[in-house]
Amino acid sequence: MDEIRRLDFALEGVLFQQLSRMPCARYSSNNLKEDEYLALEDFVLTAANGLWHAFWHKGKPLPYFVSCPYGRGSKYYTVEKAISRGRLNRLCGAALMINNNGNLYAHWDNVVNLVLFKQDITNGKDFGFSHSVICEALFYAVRILLSRSLSKSNTVKSNNVFVSVLDSKYGGIVKLSGDLGKLEIDLNSSYQSIADWIMCHAEVSISPVDRIWNKLGNVNWVDLGTMQLLLAIFNSIIQWNGPPRMSMASISGNHSLRLEKRRVESRIVESENPPVPCHNYNNHDVEMTEVEHENNQNLASRGSRLKLSQSDIVLLEDYDQGLQSFQIQEVREDGNGLFYIVVSDDYPSHLLNLYTGVHTFRLEPSWQDMKLWYQVQRQTKVLKIFKEQGISSKHLPEIIATGRIVHSGLCEKQYSKGRCHNTWCGTPMLVMCPAGEPVSSIVAHNGPFSAEETVRCCRDCLAALRSARIANIMHGDICPENILCVHDYQDSRKQSLFVTVSWGRAVLEDKDSPSLNLHFSSSHALQHGKLCPSSDVESLVYLIYFISGGAMPHQYSIESALKWRQKCWSKRIFQQILGEVSPLLKAFTDYVDNLCGTPYKVDYDVWLKKLNRVVDSSVEKGKMVEKVLRLKDVAESSGTSGCGNSL
Repeated sequence: MDEIRRLDFALEGVLFQQLSRMPCARYSSNNLKEDEYLALEDFVLTAANGLWHAFWHKGKPLPYFVSCPYGRGSKYYTVEKAISRGRLNRLCGAALMINNNGNLYAHWDNVVNLVLFKQDITNGKDFGFSHSVICEALFYAVRILLSRSLSKSNTVKSNNVFVSVLDSKYGGIVKLSGDLGKLEIDLNSSYQSIADWIMCHAEVSISPVDRIWNKLGNVNWVDLGTMQLLLAIFNSIIQWNGPPRMSMASISGNHSLRLEKRRVESRIVESENPPVPCHNYNNHDVEMTEVEHENNQNLASRGSRLKLSQSDIVLLEDYDQGLQSFQIQEVREDGNGLFYIVVSDDYPSHLLNLYTGVHTFRLEPSWQDMKLWYQVQRQTKVLKIFKEQGISSKHLPEIIATGRIVHSGLCEKQYSKGRCHNTWCGTPMLVMCPAGEPVSSIVAHNGPFSAEETVRCCRDCLAALRSARIANIMHGDICPENILCVHDYQDSRKQSLFVTVSWGRAVLEDKDSPSLNLHFSSSHALQHGKLCPSSDVESLVYLIYFISGGAMPHQYSIESALKWRQKCWSKRIFQQILGEVSPLLKAFTDYVDNLCGTPYKVDYDVWLKKLNRVVDSSVEKGKMVEKVLRLKDVAESSGTSGCGNSL
């Protein structure tokens, strides 16, 4: 139920525009059946399209199509083709299929999610599916699993399959999970063999049956029944396309922001537009006036969080350096919210990161507000500690300016650190360098890193963690969104470097709690809510495993995340994947494995020396290749090459 609630929050504002309505009558006729299947096909396509653009890619087309299985055979038809060929009566549902390089020919091993369509899924029962419906759903689930396992081209390794079962009113989910390697087929009684496998080696989960379509034939998109189906399709897409670019938790967190915006707007409207007493209309002539559009815009902006646009000029009152101005070049969004790429006349050759927070007077214990506080106020504190202790590294961010925004108009604050009635007044801001692209974005667009990039990323992150450890500070939130890839223009070979950012959740003392990430937090952090000395490097192992192309299955809870870690460490999956990248990374992973959960400190210096040696050797190889190529060019231009004639 918690996951359905998070999905509900994440899908706020997502438009599911279904065009076909589900007919309401229960009796069967050809005309009604046509309308039912057209509505079913439209529902599956609309649901998948909405989820894809909300979580994976807003601009890219949906890589799936919908086709309907014909009976229990291997043929598939679109609804229009089935109608034209008179084969509508033997369709059993609709399947979301993967589009393999434009090939729309459907096979059972390409089924992403199957939706069975029946006349009455309850068969008179008050609650739940009828037994026959459950058996039919399990039949198709086993068929999909077998087809995937026997396919030569299929890359899905999941042992789970979701089958949705609907009629013209209600719907629910049947989920089958199991290891087909334990299936022993008796050719004389294959169905009995499968039944034995289901009872002994598989797990069957059945959701409650709930309302999907209302009496007008429209889908109840925000109701429990439909949310169950959307969650099943969401998890099915994860099996084929991997985790979404924007996690459900990060998108659902915007619910707090929208709620706060609504509250602010309501307070402003109440304070600036009080109810007018009735006797005013009796004593005065009513005059209609036109309100200027500019005033409406100001009112709207005052009722929202500070949000800047490209080309805006931001004036910042720095606590130490006075007034400074920055121009917005680009608006970006990561797992922590909006931030901006800016330029300044004082730093003409650098792109900078600008973060906006929330004034402590307006700070509420909402999830979104606290994220902004960690991103700006708390991170400012940590970076100042680095500066005060003389800790400087090109792998750590540097404060350029920190202070409060100077808003337009008259400021009526009573004292220097106070605020006036303007919503933007006193908004804290943090400007840092350098600016770069998050590792998560690079992997999403370009795929896994090369071996050389992976080793360099590990080296740079370890160098940042070592520098922070000098001040007894641990990061506590190592993940792809918090590692920036920056072009090092001081390097003669223009090599990229990796900078560890987002130090707002850093652990300075025992009472501090780190951020919890189901994919990248250490096991000790997930179990105890605290860091041990090796927690950051354990998260670093998960990071380099991810950028190397390692599979990161969707995690539903802390329990599932811990089980995944235990399985991967016990089977040495991390060592196996990283060993293919570099023997040194495999050795480093073994070292972290022995250190996890212990009170022993990480020997940063030893591993940095080893990683530096590997990185420097690859750089020297590159220089040698360039030198050989330059000598070859000189030889050819002077006429001493094998193809030239010397005089």
